[in-house]
Amino acid sequence: MNDDARLDVIGTDAGGLESLSAQSLGLVHRAQLLAAPSRLLSGLGSCQAELHSSDRPDQLIPLLRASLAAGRATVLLASGDPLWFGIGRLLLQQIPSQQLRFHPAPSSLQLAFARIGRPWQDASWISLHGREPEPLARRLQQRPAALAVLTDPGRGGAEEVRRILRASGLEKAYAVWLCERLGHPAERVWRLGAEAGLPADLDPLHLVVLIAETPAPQDPAALPLFGIDDGLWLQHPDRPGLMTKREVRVQLLADLELPSDGVLWDLGAGVGSIGLEALRLRPNLGLWAVERRAGSAALIAANAQRLGVHPAGVLEGEALELVGAGADGATPPLPDPDRVLIGGGGQQRAPLLQAVLERLQPAGVVVVPLATVEALAELRPLLERAGLEVQVSQHQAWRGAALAGGTRLSPLNPVLVLKGRRSSGSAPGFPA
Repeated sequence: MNDDARLDVIGTDAGGLESLSAQSLGLVHRAQLLAAPSRLLSGLGSCQAELHSSDRPDQLIPLLRASLAAGRATVLLASGDPLWFGIGRLLLQQIPSQQLRFHPAPSSLQLAFARIGRPWQDASWISLHGREPEPLARRLQQRPAALAVLTDPGRGGAEEVRRILRASGLEKAYAVWLCERLGHPAERVWRLGAEAGLPADLDPLHLVVLIAETPAPQDPAALPLFGIDDGLWLQHPDRPGLMTKREVRVQLLADLELPSDGVLWDLGAGVGSIGLEALRLRPNLGLWAVERRAGSAALIAANAQRLGVHPAGVLEGEALELVGAGADGATPPLPDPDRVLIGGGGQQRAPLLQAVLERLQPAGVVVVPLATVEALAELRPLLERAGLEVQVSQHQAWRGAALAGGTRLSPLNPVLVLKGRRSSGSAPGFPA
């Protein structure tokens, strides 16, 4: 190979040659060998170079290497930024980097956010080209603020994205933007309505941008009593995925054995989802929700209003301080509970559980969802020493994700559930 020869890799958008800079056009017209994708071939008629076209980049590599070895001026046209999901990686594996010079066009991601008119420094992206849909389903569970999805038209394209969004229960939480032929005079960028079908003439060269938005309020009477879709809950803006998923909420509500009346503590309430759904099932319960995160009281209150329920109290602060008596012996602000869900606590989870057991009423139930077996080993002995009947279970749920013409199951994180039930004759506290 001629070490002085160079391959210029020039990125284009959907506008093809017409969108190139004068410098890049000069390289094209001076080329002795010019290779390009088939879609650009029609615009190369005026070029004097030896032309080669293929939609299989690997088929062009031998031609490019031979041209460089002969010392010819060689140009390869590519899409967008060749080093971003483009041919750049393959070229660097086959040709020395010192013989490559890349001239990127704006990537489809840049163009999409420019057309939508939204900053994209907080945006993330994922590619479905030749890939399974599970990574997209998992990424959506983290509730990104903005997500660009590079679609694979051979696997359903934009419709695949919409099916995964729907299966994740997040259809109401995202605006869906469809971006076609970005950079071409006939480009189309528009927001898809929730019920709108895809256009019959949808161009294969398209991507989908998902922008998180506040879900529109629903009529509380039209919502299910419990198991409400994840996408209908207002979220903490700095931790939008930090909530108990629908399938786990259903299980925890069952484990709480909710009475028709009494007091329910939801400690580490997050967005309030479990306690508020409990009120839809048992409106006469007195729900006390506690969350340490700043702004949580207003958020839980807003979610309560959207669900048409009324907690007895929503408190911001450390659960251990609110549950146990303070250093001055002051009475805690919460009435003694019949049911307790401990969803937080962190490093203070063990002393928090001890404080809960000091106040749990006879026949009371405490439920603790856990992510690790170490936490289970730490907390279970506390329930046993307090004389509670102990149950342990593990729950794993899968959600269907579109896969070609069928459905593939995408797993959610497994959850351990530690449950303790106090006998009807036992008083609060620990045995002497």
